[in-house]
Amino acid sequence: MKRLKWPSWLPIDPYVLLLLGTVGLAALLPARGTGADVASGASTAAIAFLFFLYGARLSTREAMDGVRHWRLHLTVLACTFLVFPLLGLATRGLEPVFLDHSLHTGLLFLTLVPSTVQSSIAFTSMARGNVPAAICAGSFSSLVGIVLTPLLAAALLGGGAGGFSADSLAKIVLQLLVPFLAGQLLRRWIGGFVTRHKKVLGYVDRGSILLVVYTAFSEGMVAGIWHQVSPLRLTGLLAVEAVLLAIMLTLTWYGSKALGFGREDRVAIQFAGSKKSLAAGLPMASVLFGAQASLAVLPLMLFHQMQLMVCAVIAKRRARDPEAQPPLTPDPAGSSRIAVGTGTRSG
Repeated sequence: MKRLKWPSWLPIDPYVLLLLGTVGLAALLPARGTGADVASGASTAAIAFLFFLYGARLSTREAMDGVRHWRLHLTVLACTFLVFPLLGLATRGLEPVFLDHSLHTGLLFLTLVPSTVQSSIAFTSMARGNVPAAICAGSFSSLVGIVLTPLLAAALLGGGAGGFSADSLAKIVLQLLVPFLAGQLLRRWIGGFVTRHKKVLGYVDRGSILLVVYTAFSEGMVAGIWHQVSPLRLTGLLAVEAVLLAIMLTLTWYGSKALGFGREDRVAIQFAGSKKSLAAGLPMASVLFGAQASLAVLPLMLFHQMQLMVCAVIAKRRARDPEAQPPLTPDPAGSSRIAVGTGTRSG
């Protein structure tokens, strides 16, 4: 029996459909009362386990190897935690014409979230870029973001982050950083198991995120905050996010060229420096925003799908760059004639 595969021509990521389905489930059957308490507890445990797995997966050797390419990683971190937030602050002028306060708070939170790991690696590989650099850059960004994202949220969002306080920071440390460090400490004994069962544990990752989404949107439905969002506001949000993504893709590509990076490094910088992690952002938002988390993560969910679709197109185009093509090798049988001095394919 043939295994069903997701059609390659369909532009929507199937996981995004699952996320939208989870939002629909929360709208129709939100968790209430005891059910809400159970969902909240399960969500907290899932978040801790998620970051425990992140810690167990990050190879210390990979991290040390990546340190040698410090200029590239500093560039990605600067794009993620400096340029992105500055652009987010610049969008304050769009409030309240294009965005209301809640959506703008979510948009600003989006700019504070760390970069992705999996999709950065996938697109860098597709575009024939520096894959090891993408692995390290995404991992460093996630690790730094555990501490830096809540601190930036405290500085830039203030009271908009659900009443951010020292208690919120303590929750971030206990739910995210402590499990991550525990995973790193236990990697010596469980690293092999995690590597061998990477695919299965990937489903656990995604299931945990779906649980966080259901809990956050259930709280939003019970609180009645969805009446604040209109189709016109959502359209304005999508337009602003499209411009934001276009600016970052342009800056990372041409800015890295101006800094003297080669093509493979520029590919890694573009894909690692222009994207935001849904997996890292959702758990943080649930801690920082509480009942307001559903509106806060809406810009991040929309941006996530947008970046996947746009970067997939760019990665395919980058793969067709003449300098990205492998050199031809002479046919040992002598059946093909290759002109001397041609280092790349002509097509």
